[in-house]
Amino acid sequence: MSCAGTPVDHGQPAAFFRVDGGLFVPLPRATSGWGGPDGAGQLRGTAVSGLLARAAERAAHELEGAERFRPVRWTLDLFRPGAMVPSTAQATIVRGGRRLRLIDAVLLQEGTTVARATLLLLATGGPSSGTTWAGPLPDTPEAPPADLEPDPVEPILYRSDDGWSDDPRAHTNDARKAVWFPAAPLVEGEDPTPFEHVAVLADAANLTSSWGTRGVEFINADATLTLTRLPAHGEGVGMIATSRVESDGLATGTTTVFDRHGPLGSAVVSTLANGRHAVDPSRAR
Repeated sequence: MSCAGTPVDHGQPAAFFRVDGGLFVPLPRATSGWGGPDGAGQLRGTAVSGLLARAAERAAHELEGAERFRPVRWTLDLFRPGAMVPSTAQATIVRGGRRLRLIDAVLLQEGTTVARATLLLLATGGPSSGTTWAGPLPDTPEAPPADLEPDPVEPILYRSDDGWSDDPRAHTNDARKAVWFPAAPLVEGEDPTPFEHVAVLADAANLTSSWGTRGVEFINADATLTLTRLPAHGEGVGMIATSRVESDGLATGTTTVFDRHGPLGSAVVSTLANGRHAVDPSRAR
C-alpha cells in the first residue's frame, strides 16, 4: 500500500470532497442520482467507499510492518442515505496481527453513522510449492486507448458492444457493460492511492451489472471487493460484468476488476429494485 496525501497538480479531474476544519465537505461530483431527479442532496456510493477506504488505509499504515500487508477484501455497507453535508470518517483497528489485520471504518454525519466498511489485509509471502486448479482467466476487455480522455467533471469511460466512449447514452442497451475509472482525486489536493482508487470503483459494480435499456433500475445496499494485488498507480482501473442473477425485485451482480496489466480481483453487490425511477448511468454511482 502506498502512502496517502501527496499533492496533486492543478488541472486534475474534479474531486469528491475537500477538507475543512477536519471535516470532509462534499463537492458537486459526490452527488448521487438516487435521491431523485436532482440528487436531493444524497452522497453517491463511490464517494462513500473512497472516503472510508482513505480512513482505513491510513489506520493500516500506523501499524508496524505495514509494508508487508496487502488489502485483500473491502466490504461496504450502505444502510442509510448519506447526505451532502460535512462528514467524518473514523477507523478502528480490530486486529493488528503478524499475518492478518482487520480494520473497521464508519462514516459519521451529524453524530449518526450512515455507512460502515471493513478492510482485511493479509501478509504477503512466497508462492506455494504445490499445484492447484485455477481455471481460465476472467474474460476482460482491452483497456481503453490511452488518448481517450473522459470529461474531467465526470471522469469515467463506458463500454458495451461498440467499444469505449465517454458518452453513457451510447451504451443504454442490454449488452454486457464495462467501465473505466482514470485516476482522479478523492479529496481535493490529494493524489489517490491505488487502494483508494480501486475502493471507489467497488461501488460501481452496481452500475456495471444493473445498467440496462432504461438506465440503472436497481440500487445496491453493499459492495464487496476482493483483490490479489493493487492496480498500477495512476493508470486507471476497469470493471466488467461477469454475472447477474435476479428474482422478485432482488439481484446480485458480480464483476471482474482489471487494469492495463490484467485482472486483479472481483466485486459483488446485493441490490433491490428502485420503484421510484431509473437513474441515468452517469449518476448511478
